[in-house]
Parts: sequence; structure tokens; C-alpha cells
Amino acid sequence: ESSNIPHSLSAFQSTFPQTFCTSPHNNKYSPDLLYPNFILFLEIERERGGHRYSPRVLMDEKLIQRLESAVSRLEALSVGGGPSLGDGEAAAALDPSIFAFDDLRSQFVGRVCTAAEKIGGQVLDVTKIVEEAFEAQRELLIKIKETQKPSMSGLAEFLKPLNDVIVKGTKMTEGRRSDFFNHLKAAVDSLTALAWIAYTGKDCGMSMPIAHVEESWQMAEFYNNKVLVEFRNKDPNHVEWAKALKEIYLPGLRDYIKSHYPLGPVWSATGKVAVSAPPKAPAPSRPMPPPPPPASLFSSESPQASSSRPKKGMSAVFDEINSGKPVTGGLRKVTDDMKTKNRADRTGVISAGEKERRVSSPSFSKAGPPKLELQMGRKWVVENQIGRKNLVIDDCDAKQSVYIFGCKDSVLQIQGKVNNITIDKCTKMGVVFSDVVAACEVVNCNGVEVQCQGSAPTISVDNTTGCQLYLSKDSLETSITTAKSSEINVLVPGAGADSDWGEHALPQQFSHVYKNGQFVTTPVSHSGG
Repeated sequence: ESSNIPHSLSAFQSTFPQTFCTSPHNNKYSPDLLYPNFILFLEIERERGGHRYSPRVLMDEKLIQRLESAVSRLEALSVGGGPSLGDGEAAAALDPSIFAFDDLRSQFVGRVCTAAEKIGGQVLDVTKIVEEAFEAQRELLIKIKETQKPSMSGLAEFLKPLNDVIVKGTKMTEGRRSDFFNHLKAAVDSLTALAWIAYTGKDCGMSMPIAHVEESWQMAEFYNNKVLVEFRNKDPNHVEWAKALKEIYLPGLRDYIKSHYPLGPVWSATGKVAVSAPPKAPAPSRPMPPPPPPASLFSSESPQASSSRPKKGMSAVFDEINSGKPVTGGLRKVTDDMKTKNRADRTGVISAGEKERRVSSPSFSKAGPPKLELQMGRKWVVENQIGRKNLVIDDCDAKQSVYIFGCKDSVLQIQGKVNNITIDKCTKMGVVFSDVVAACEVVNCNGVEVQCQGSAPTISVDNTTGCQLYLSKDSLETSITTAKSSEINVLVPGAGADSDWGEHALPQQFSHVYKNGQFVTTPVSHSGG
């Protein structure tokens, strides 16, 4: 029955217009009239025989929460209840979509907050950030109704309050790993769904709002499921928290957007213009060098005197050549002690002079921070790991892929079957995996080692120098493809259990011969004499 209440708001407003009318003196709403008038309205409807408004409705918990929320909002607009709003913003705050968003917060966000209060600690702290983020989004939804669609820079500034809350939550997942790390990651990653409000069209680079919420939850669901598995038989409060967190977005936020903003937020056509971030001040230009100093005031030379001075350098050489004098006339005679063979300072030992020290400018690594994480529930990303010999991916399945990029002097173990493995721009990297469904690719690497303990249909090596491939007995039929690569060695197990591994070098030099109208390519083999 309470589901019919939103449809009765227009009837309620027409019955008691003074509740929603503004005073000509203070231009404020009358929250003190809302609740008693609404109760009276229900009684009138009941007397009229309106079965939708039976007394049972008055006991509905959701209805009471909505009434209290409405009273709180109207009190905020009253004379002593916080900053006064203009007519436009006040009307926007009473828009049905804002009422529906408040229902979303009270029903779904309120449930996860209740569960977090029973747990306490960091779980409660991160849940408060979730609550704060939804409060920030509510304020933005109100402003959108009174603001024209901004530019990209203006949109970033407009969404800054929401972004600041998300950044604050992200900091909770950094640093030393918490005992409730899965809770923190699930809550913080879920806040990405609130970015649906930034959707401006199909060319904005993000999915439609409904799809964006569903995709964002996939990122958080990985950690949320870990909470469910870890506390399934330990603490029901954690299980309740994880379930409530999911319901905020699926179906909560998703259904809300579907009902009110399926194509994104609706900006005002005649509202105020969003203020863009002020442009950064240009960097101070380099000062001009000082002008050359004037001629010395104490110099007694005249211009004529300076021009009569003997010329130096190449000018003097050309003047002497053009003078017509004998070429050797100005040369001095070389005496015996000047000759090289008679030099007194000549020794048979060449002294090592002080080597010039080359001071190399410090090189700044452009690599980002190290990563080992699952993105979107489908792709493991291992990036910029240096000197890490104990990297492990143990929670994976056949639908996930692994992408390894920019790692050096590290070892990664993949314990489980995955769909695809890509090793890109790695140096002295070791990768050990069990099974791969599609292929294992090695690209742009130097000195890597790859071991297959199970099976792999295809292994491809491209633009790589130095690659050791270790195959198991189950992967001996693997198809190995190489291109623009050298020093590729494949090691296979011996025939017996105690036999040594057999090493086979894949050819890297080929001979191409034109025969019968086509080129025939064969590997070049070298034999020592």
C-alpha cells in the first residue's frame, strides 16, 4: 500500500496547499504543517472510502522514514534551519527523483550502515565514506536541476565534492594491508558506480549509466565475495554487510537510474552556468639576459687606435699570406733540444692522466607503481614488479586473463587454469603457470623464462631476445610460434623420471631459395668441424 503513496502527493498538495506555499515575508516552506496535515489527509481519504490509505499505512516503516526525511528537508529550508535556498534549489530538493534517491539511501545505504555498526572498526569507517559519497551525489543531483551542462573542465570541477570523497576512501586501502582489506576494497571499488553522473553522451568514453553501474560492481564483487566466503561460518554480521553492500547497487542504484536517469543526468536548459576551475597561472618566463656592459669609461683608446692593433686568429693568418713576404720568413729555427728524440722530459712510461668523470644526469623511471590486482573481475594485472621472487596468483579461473607488464628480476606463479597469459616488456622475468586455455604470449622481452606445468595449446614469442621455455609432458604438443626473436631455447623432460631435461635451440636464421615459382624457406644449421 505504501507504494501508492508517491501517486498521492499531488492530491495531498491540492488538499493542503498551505503546506507547500511560501510565505511572502520569509520565502520559506512550512515544515510544521507537513506531518499533521498528512495524517489528516489520510483520515479524510479513509472517510471517503479510499482503501489505499487505510490506517495500516501509518504503521509502515518505510513511509515513516520518508515522512521523517521530508520533514528534515523542509526544516532545513525553514527560518533557523541552515542556509536558505532559492526557489529553484528548494523546488529541486522536492523533486520526485530526489525523494526516490532519499528512499534509496534510507533503505539500502541505511541497511549496510546498520550492519557496519555491529562490526565497528575500519568496516564502520569505510561504510561512513560510502554514506558520505551518496550524500555528495544527492547534492549534485539537486544542483544539476538548476545548472546548465558544463564543459569538460567545468564538469570535473562540478564533480569535485564527490571525487574528494572517493579519494578519501581510496587512501584507506593504501599502506599496510588491513585485516579487513577485502571489506575496504569492496566498499571503495563500489564507489566507482557513482561516476554514472558524469555521463554526457555516447562519445564521452564511458558506458551508459545502467551498464556503468553493473560494470563497476563487477570490480567490487571480487572482494565482496571474499568477505562472504571468509565469514560465512564465522560472523553473520559480515555476511549481512556484504549482501547489503551489493544491494545498494544491484538492484538499488541500477533501478533508480533506470527509473529516473536512463540516459544520464538531465541538466537545466536555462539554469546557472557551472563555474570552471580557474586556469593555472603561466609559468614565469625566463628573464632576458642583461645587456652587454658599455665600454669602459676609463679606457683611453680611441676607435682608430683599436683598429690599428695587430689582428689575431685567422685574420692575422690571411693578412700575412696576402702581404707578399716569403712564407718561411717569420719561422723560428728548431734547435736540437727542441726535437722530439732529444726532449729531456720524454720517458718510456705513459702516465695515466686523470680520467674525465662523466656525470650522468639522473634517470627518472617513468614506470608507475607496482600492481598485482584483478580488474573488472576478468583480468589480472601484474605491473612494474622489480626484484619480487614470490609473486603468486592463486585465486583464478578459466575466464580470466593475466597481463604482465614492465616487470624485472621477478618470479610469478599462476596457480590455476587461466584463459590467456601475456608477458610484455619484461626483463629477467620468470613465469610458472599450470594450464592456459588459449595461448601464452611473450612480447618485447629480454631474458625471460616461462614454465608450463600443465597444458598450453599455443606459445608465441615475438620481438624477444633470450627466452627459455620449459614444457611438461602434457604440453609437448604445444605449437610454438616465433617472430623477430633470437636465443629461444626449449627444454623438454627426459624419457625417464630421473632423466635430465633435453634442451633444443629454435632456429633464428633461415635460408630462402626461389624454386618452382615460389620461395622455399629452410632453417640454417651450423656444424662445427
